[in-house]
Amino acid sequence: MPRRRKNPREFVEERVPAPPHAAGVQEFALAGAAADGPSAGPAGRRGGRRSATIRSRPRQQQQQQQAGGEEEVVVAAAQRAQGAAAPATTLEAVLLPAVADQEEQQLLLLPVSSKTLRFPLRPGKGRMGQKCMIKANHFFAQLQQFPDYKDLHQYDVSITPEVTSRAVNRAVMEQLVKLHRESSLGQRLPVYDGRKSMYTAGALPFEFKEFRIFLQQSQEESLQVDDALSSSSTTNNSTTLANIKERSFKVVIKFAARADLHHLGQFLAGHQADAPQEALQVLDIVLRELPTHRYVPVGRSFYSPNLGMRKSLGDGLESWRGFYQSIRPTQMGLSLNIDMSSTVFIEPKPVLEFIHDLLHKDLTRSLTDSDQVKIKKVLKGVKVEVTHRGSMRRKYRISGLTNQATKFLQFPVDEEGSMKSVIDYFHETYGYIIRHPELPCLEVGNQQRSNYLPIEVCKIVEGQRYSKRLSERQITALLRVTCQRPKDHEQDILQTVHHNAYHHDPYAQEFGIHISAQLAQVEARILPAPRLKYHDTGREKECLPKVGQWNMMHKKMVNGGVVNYWACLNFSRNVQENYVRSFCFELAQMCQTSGMDFQIEPFVPVRSVRPEHSSRALLQLCDEVKRRTEGKGLDLLIAILPNNNGALYGDLKKQCETNIGVVSQCCLTKHVFRMSKQYLANVALKINVKVGGRNTVLVDALTRRMPLVSDIPTIIFGADVTHPHPGEDLSPSIAAVVASQDWPEVTKYAGLVCAQAHRQELIQDLFQTWVDPQKGLCTGGMIRELLISFRRATGQKPLRIIFYRDGVSEGQFYQVLLYELDAIRKACASLEPDYQPPVTFVVVQKRHHTRLFACNHNDNRTTDRSGNILPGTVVDSKICHPTEFDFYLCSHAGIQGTSRPAHYHVLWDENNFSADGLQSLTNNLCYTYARCTRSVSIVPPAYYAHLAAFRARCYMDPDAVSDSASSMTSGFGANGQSVVSRRTNRMGGDGCIRSLPPLKDNVKKVMFYC
Repeated sequence: MPRRRKNPREFVEERVPAPPHAAGVQEFALAGAAADGPSAGPAGRRGGRRSATIRSRPRQQQQQQQAGGEEEVVVAAAQRAQGAAAPATTLEAVLLPAVADQEEQQLLLLPVSSKTLRFPLRPGKGRMGQKCMIKANHFFAQLQQFPDYKDLHQYDVSITPEVTSRAVNRAVMEQLVKLHRESSLGQRLPVYDGRKSMYTAGALPFEFKEFRIFLQQSQEESLQVDDALSSSSTTNNSTTLANIKERSFKVVIKFAARADLHHLGQFLAGHQADAPQEALQVLDIVLRELPTHRYVPVGRSFYSPNLGMRKSLGDGLESWRGFYQSIRPTQMGLSLNIDMSSTVFIEPKPVLEFIHDLLHKDLTRSLTDSDQVKIKKVLKGVKVEVTHRGSMRRKYRISGLTNQATKFLQFPVDEEGSMKSVIDYFHETYGYIIRHPELPCLEVGNQQRSNYLPIEVCKIVEGQRYSKRLSERQITALLRVTCQRPKDHEQDILQTVHHNAYHHDPYAQEFGIHISAQLAQVEARILPAPRLKYHDTGREKECLPKVGQWNMMHKKMVNGGVVNYWACLNFSRNVQENYVRSFCFELAQMCQTSGMDFQIEPFVPVRSVRPEHSSRALLQLCDEVKRRTEGKGLDLLIAILPNNNGALYGDLKKQCETNIGVVSQCCLTKHVFRMSKQYLANVALKINVKVGGRNTVLVDALTRRMPLVSDIPTIIFGADVTHPHPGEDLSPSIAAVVASQDWPEVTKYAGLVCAQAHRQELIQDLFQTWVDPQKGLCTGGMIRELLISFRRATGQKPLRIIFYRDGVSEGQFYQVLLYELDAIRKACASLEPDYQPPVTFVVVQKRHHTRLFACNHNDNRTTDRSGNILPGTVVDSKICHPTEFDFYLCSHAGIQGTSRPAHYHVLWDENNFSADGLQSLTNNLCYTYARCTRSVSIVPPAYYAHLAAFRARCYMDPDAVSDSASSMTSGFGANGQSVVSRRTNRMGGDGCIRSLPPLKDNVKKVMFYC
């Protein structure tokens, strides 16, 4: 028998024991009843989520039921368990199965297979906007249909003795193909992934065969093989130097599987739902085979000093030019995506010279402890070759640096423990006199048996990528090198395709792949810019942006914030106080002119402070102001920072936002001297939202003309996870979620941040449960708290959820959707029974290599001043997914270089967005970004989540690791509600994570991260 649906009020009253947020739950439920009548929730008045499912019939369900198969079986089984006649959404049936207890249903977490899930199909192509033709850096890849080439064959490869170097494996297989292609391999030209798999176009004459391969290498190559083998620390093999010098390998090739290209054709034609990943992987390996032999492969890119001029970045680093290459299924068929790329390599120079460039100091004296730490951090893992042995340039990998200078180093030379100094050893063995005995030695080899090499006899081997953190100066230099105007960028791509000569590639010919030499011609549309609303007291009450930008001339902020008490601290020794006072006066005037209620004079005079005394000065200042204002305290702190301020910025933000409780605006010294009106106007925009104001809103939002946003209370989420820099192995990842709080305007965003396990992409704290000794089972998490925050800010509960998720790669789509949509469901259910608002889950991607170019770079009607395509350009055909709902949107005007469009991919859509609906909503939101008067490149909720996560990293104590596996979620919400909670960290692994200090209450109200 179907269970009677309980009234939300009854559910709240019966709940024992009540969780910590019981008051929030009751308030949330009552608000739903007030907004929607007795039967609260998106189901309307017919009772609960099951009725909602019948009414809305999400697009996924319609599409999946048309396809039939196991999804219908899952749905039917769930319906029988519920005793319900109405069908349920497939994902709901899997993620939220019916159980006897409603509380258990909310909290149950079950593993889900991606086989039961299909991403929504494209709901037709968009029609809105002005049509135009553009070019994309996609090159059509055609497969020739010969009978012998119909099937791709995979073979397992085993090489004995086992090696971990792909270069050695490739050398072995290259020799095997050279010797046996015409005989044992039946004239096939295989491709090899460098590990365990080999692929052929058509079958080999055998299913199992052993080969004995002898590498005919020079002595130098043999030693490189030795180094590649001995550098492994993860493989327990018995390979010795003697074995290597025999250069003998046993290779076993065994048939594994076949990948039929017919399925690939069916997928590209839209007749098959799943992409045949095996076939795509093989074709990708085929087209990578020749570049792998020619260049240095890094991920999906290839680099060489011959592909462009080397550019020094300083401190011993240089940039190499290269190209990215990836084969992709698109609407036009298979497409080879090619883009220009640059990355950082270590300069091949003597180590002594490298250290001189790194430290910028004379090396005639001994190194300080900080110098040694810096050297060790940069050089660890770098391969060097010795120069004191003539033509024998043996290579080693650096494992560390000795604590003692070379002149003090000794090592045992026999079993009796006789010692010999490094200086004597080099003199007696090689006749070499060490010239820098005051410097330490490099430690090379493994940790069990380190060898000492004087720094002066070592040279860095060419072709080693540098993957550690760059300085600000190096980042600026790299950006200057990579910045290219669209016309030049396109020309370089075409030259790369010509240089690669795919039509002469023997591997591409073997597998019947033909690559076009021309960029794809794509039909695009230019979406119109939205009208923006400003305050009625300004001369211009509305604004229509032109080419993605506008200004604040004759306009006032739609909601100006109030700043009664503010102060300024000057941490820059180069700025005199009269300059600071003048700057503050101009800034205060700009805030007033822009529409804020801003006191023109600071509450206390400007103070100059040494950076090392920042904490004490801040506390003294805030205590004084709080005393003189009878407890009200500062509304705003202005901080003048040196141009190179190191950790001062992060320390100030942490102190202000988590310890004192004041929002702050930091300004660099160079801007104080310039004092440009444009800079002051942008700073005023940031200050306004930090003190609770709003800069502008969409006219369509005020007039309730935004499809699928204005009709019912809608909350828009943005989420992102930022990971620590390479080399920071102990630092946690930071997850951030923001949510709109001012429906129907959708301009203000509250947010939460939390630390989680290192490099964990799934947001762990979206929904959490824990057991309190007094209160029992408790629920919480970022989604739950932001939903309550929305209710308190607007007086209504969200009846629709739009979730923009940033930073997810294609390989993580299923995993992220299954985990995070499940968390959203549970968070909603924990607030009210049967509360399941329809969700649209959209992934936002910026780290892709699709670039869009105007057909005519000199046509002002289709390009902006930078030569890029116009803002609002959207593409949902030809280069997009064959069947799924995705599009490219260039929502911003270019400034320098080539614009990168954002890629939006819809993974779940219960709101049944049309292509025009989601594309126009996304484009319009890009004009509401608070920090500037320009449209931005990604949708603001995702942008804000990134900013919040980046800010939270300032709160981390680099030396403190928590002594429990718990995470601190810190955040802010509308109207000053507390949204800080501590809960058990559910992540796997034995490592503990650092906790985030909670934000102060008066900081939580506002968009402090802007």
